[in-house]
Amino acid sequence: MKRLFPLFILIALISSCEPTAVSDKGAVLAKAYGNYLYESDLIDVIPSGTPARDSLLLTKNFIDNWIKNRLLIHQAERNLTPKQLDFNKELEDYRNSLIVFAYESELIKQNLDTVVEEAEIERYYLENILNFSLKHNIVRAIYVGLPYQADEISMFRDLMTNPDTLLLDSLDIYARQYAINYHLNDETWLRFDQLLNLIPIETYNQELFLKTNSFIEIEDDPVTYLLLIRDFMVSESLSPLQLVRNNIKNIILNKRKRVLINEMKNNLIEQATREHVYEIY
Repeated sequence: MKRLFPLFILIALISSCEPTAVSDKGAVLAKAYGNYLYESDLIDVIPSGTPARDSLLLTKNFIDNWIKNRLLIHQAERNLTPKQLDFNKELEDYRNSLIVFAYESELIKQNLDTVVEEAEIERYYLENILNFSLKHNIVRAIYVGLPYQADEISMFRDLMTNPDTLLLDSLDIYARQYAINYHLNDETWLRFDQLLNLIPIETYNQELFLKTNSFIEIEDDPVTYLLLIRDFMVSESLSPLQLVRNNIKNIILNKRKRVLINEMKNNLIEQATREHVYEIY
């Protein structure tokens, strides 16, 4: 729900030479070369509940920008040729594009089957597996960042190096209490270069580093980082299905959209042909 700016403040923004336009759009706020800006034009500019001081600033900026645009348009109209100012074809094409887009969007909304079974995702993955080679090194890892030389570091070290994965629950509880930052979802694949932006690991050969390290402890005052790499895959190898599942689902849905639109167009042509509503010369 929008509201108009208080009338007494809006009137204060109007120039002393008040326009004489008569309109049901509300008070006139500005005029430039016969074009009027009305109070009602600000309905979607100032959200309800905006403080008076902010409303005044928003109103002033909107009026200033409106005047600048009107002056620029007037200047352009004076300097362009009639042919350059003729946008009838462009406007018609744009309108037609909007109409078609709105109709196709509504058709998809009403008729598209958005349920994609896991079996269909797996089948697409296997049939197009060569398209899913990794472009980056990826890892499944957990890490915690703790205050430098904190007493709890040894406890976290023991928990993270324990092969019992059930201890992740305990790790989560302690991380919430003691860690500065952490990531404990070891089922999610992460790009290794993005992980390097979070943890100050120095390596000039990512692949070699991943092959020779699993648990890493880094002291970088004021933070000590503990990193456990559960699994990794290097670039050029096949991407795991988990990492590309959402992409595949979107690909399948987009294919369904194209099929739906093409069927609609073909049906229109067939119906129009039967009814003889078009001719080709």
